[in-house]
Amino acid sequence: MSAPVPPRKLSIIIPAYNEGATIHLILDQVKAVELIGGFTKEVIIVNDCSRDNTEQAIQQYMVANPDLPIQYRKHEVNQGKGAALHTGIREATGDYLIIQDADLEYDPEEYNVLLRPVLRGMADVVYGSRFMGGKPHRILFFWHSIGNKWLTSLCNAFSNLNLTDMETCYKLFRRDIVQGLTLEEKRFGFEPEVTLKMARVPNVRIYEVGISYYGRTYAEGKKIGWRDGFRAIYCIVKYGLFS
Repeated sequence: MSAPVPPRKLSIIIPAYNEGATIHLILDQVKAVELIGGFTKEVIIVNDCSRDNTEQAIQQYMVANPDLPIQYRKHEVNQGKGAALHTGIREATGDYLIIQDADLEYDPEEYNVLLRPVLRGMADVVYGSRFMGGKPHRILFFWHSIGNKWLTSLCNAFSNLNLTDMETCYKLFRRDIVQGLTLEEKRFGFEPEVTLKMARVPNVRIYEVGISYYGRTYAEGKKIGWRDGFRAIYCIVKYGLFS
């Protein structure tokens, strides 16, 4: 008899900054997801030196839910979302990893949507696009969506990809590939940097699937702003031409 195939593991990386009000809600959603293909979960939360009760909320959740495997890491100095992702990527042990914001803009039930191309043996990397249609999408900021699409087009021009949503949170990577990248950007520049560097990996197979989006307003806690847009342009040029 052949030996049983060990279950595969998905590392779920959650960068958190001042998300004490919602972190337990997103963890409830992550816990409730039943992954397809025999995947198990590994949750890695990186607290980027929050100033609210994020740490207490996470610790209370871990005590109350010992059946959800959570690794907790904390930055002693606030460094930015990209830096938190660097820590999470470094600590991940799953076969694949996915990025999950600590707010409620993205639905963990759709992890399986991103896993399907992987299970079919077609993909090493899968992006979840908010702009492919067919999924619920909260109507919010016109110029924000225009900016996202423009940055995606610019990134495509440098990477020779045809993505529709480079700035999406939901990015699923084969762990060994993303851990092999040298990532530098500590804030929202992570998105174009990882995309451009991933596009240069020999023979990498990148797919895109449609996902839902339940966006937040700035009053509800959205953090990205116009300065991050200009930084993204800088990163696209920097990593597109010189890296």
